[in-house]
Amino acid sequence: MAVPDEAGNPPQQARFQRLLAVGNEIVAELDLETVLPSVVDAARELTGAEYAALGVLDRDGEELERFIYRGIDEETRRVIGSLPRGRGVLGELIRHPEPLRLAEVEEHPHAYGFPPGHPPMRTFLGVPIRIRGEVYGNLYMTDKRGGGEFDLDDEEAATTLAAWAGIAIHNARLYTSLREREEELARALRQAETSADIARAVGGETDVGRVLELIVKRARALVEARTLLVLMRRGERLEVLARAGDAGRDLGGLTIPIDDAAFRAAMEERTAQHLRPGAPPSEARLRERVGAEAALVVPLLFRGRAVGALVALDREAGGTDFDEEDMRLLQAFAGSAATAVGTAQMVRAERLQQQVAVADEERRRWAQELHDGALQGLAAIRISIAGALQDRGPERGERLEQAADAAVAELEAQITELSRLIDDLRPAPLERLGLAGAIESLAAECANRADFELEADVDFDQGLRGDRERAVYRLVQEALNNVVKHAGADHVSLRARVVDGDVEVRVEDDGAGFDPAAQREGRGLNGMRERVKVLGGELAVSSQPGGGCRVEVRLPAAEAADRAI
Repeated sequence: MAVPDEAGNPPQQARFQRLLAVGNEIVAELDLETVLPSVVDAARELTGAEYAALGVLDRDGEELERFIYRGIDEETRRVIGSLPRGRGVLGELIRHPEPLRLAEVEEHPHAYGFPPGHPPMRTFLGVPIRIRGEVYGNLYMTDKRGGGEFDLDDEEAATTLAAWAGIAIHNARLYTSLREREEELARALRQAETSADIARAVGGETDVGRVLELIVKRARALVEARTLLVLMRRGERLEVLARAGDAGRDLGGLTIPIDDAAFRAAMEERTAQHLRPGAPPSEARLRERVGAEAALVVPLLFRGRAVGALVALDREAGGTDFDEEDMRLLQAFAGSAATAVGTAQMVRAERLQQQVAVADEERRRWAQELHDGALQGLAAIRISIAGALQDRGPERGERLEQAADAAVAELEAQITELSRLIDDLRPAPLERLGLAGAIESLAAECANRADFELEADVDFDQGLRGDRERAVYRLVQEALNNVVKHAGADHVSLRARVVDGDVEVRVEDDGAGFDPAAQREGRGLNGMRERVKVLGGELAVSSQPGGGCRVEVRLPAAEAADRAI
C-alpha cells in the first residue's frame, strides 16, 4: 500500500488505483451483507477518516433504519447506547442529499451534540448513495487523520465510491430478489409435485386405513409439520385415527368434543383455524400434549359436511409457526383427502353389504344342497323302512332285510355327501395341503366324480393370505362344481396361478355349454360374481350351446392395504 502524504491522504495515483480496485471488489460482490461493510471500510481508507459509517434509509426515506460503522470499538458502542436515527447533521444530509463537508461539525446549525461517552469528532464529510435516481442512504466520514480537513479530492473519492456502492447494492438486491424468486418457484414446484403425487396416491386407494396413512404422511411432508393428525367425526366427537411425526402414543384413539374451542369453527362453520404461538390452550390441549406452539386446523369436507379435520402442529424448520401459504396448501389438500376418505368409506360399506349378500346366498345354497341331498335321501330311507314295517305278510322279514340293506347303502351315500358339504364349508385341505395342493386335490376329486379328463396348471409360489386364499379356493371349487353338475364334459382345463401381482383362474370345458343371453345364471355363477366383486376383481363367462364354457377370474393377490403404492 502506498505511503500517505503529510495530510494523511494517499498519493493521488495510488488513491485512484485503489478506488478502481475497491469498485471492482464491491461490484463483484453479490451478498448485500458483505457489500455494506466493505463500502464503509473503503470510505474510511480512501478519505483517511478516523471514523466512517453508512446509514440506510427506511422505506419512507425519513430516517435511518440501519447504521454500519467503523472506528468505534464495541465497548464504546455500548456506552453510547442507541445508534443514530438520522437527526442533527445526519438529518440535514437526509433532507438535502448533496455532498456536505464541515470543518467543525459542532458549529453546524442543526448539530445536536454528541451523547455521553461518544468520542469527540470535528471534521465531517457526507455523501448520498443513490440507486437509479433514488437515495438509498448516506456515507459519513469524520475526523480526518492528521488533523486536517476533508478536501475536494476526498469528496470526489467519496462520491465516486458512493456511485460504485449504488451499483453494487443494486446488483446485490437484484441477485437476492432473483434467488428468492428461484427458491419460491422451486418450492412451488416441489409443492405442486407433492400435491399431484398425493392426489394420485390417495385418489387411487379405496382401503380406509391405507387412505388415512397416506393422508397423514403426505400432508405432514406438504407443510413440513413436526406433527400431523387426522381426526374423524364419531357422533359429537372427533377421534384421532392417524398420526405422523412427533406424536405420542397417548394420542392414538384420543377423542375430542366437537364444541372444543379449537375445532368448533372448523367443524360447524367449516373454516380453517390458525392457532399462533401464545394462543390460549383448547380443552383438548393438543399443542400442549406434544409440546407444540402453533397449529393449523383444517376441516375435511365431503359433500358439504365436515367429516373430520387435519391438524398440523409446529413447522420443522424456519420457526414453529405456519404461514398463509401453508394454510392454503393444507386446505387444497384437505379437499382431495376428504373425497378419498369419503369414497373409501362408501366402498367399505358397499363391500360389507356385498359380503353379507354373499354370505346369505351361500347359506341359501347350503340349505338347498341339504334339502335336495341329505334330507331327500333320509326321507327315502324313512319311507322304505316304514313301508317294510307296515307289511304284515309272510314276506315281511325279507322286505325288512331289503329295506335295511337299502338304508345302509343310502346312509353311506349321504355320509359321503355330507362329508363333501362339510369340506365345502370348511376346506380342511387348505390347512393340510396348502392352496396349490388343495386345488389339485379338489380338481382330481371332481374329475373322478364326473369322469372327465383333467389338464391342470396350478402354481401359487407367491403365497396368499388367509381370507384371500380361502376365497380363491372357493372360486375354483364353485367353477368345478358347475362343470360336474351341468357340463357333461370329456375334457376340462384348469389354470390357477399368480401373475404380476394378480390371481388368475381359468376353468374351461368342452361340455354342453349354454347361451348366456338366453339363460339366467344360476346361484353358483351369481355367488362367484359377488365374491369376485367383493375382492375387487373381475369375472368373465363365455359359452355357447354345444361349445363348452370358459370361466375366467382375475383379482388382486393382496388386500389394498398390503399393496405398495
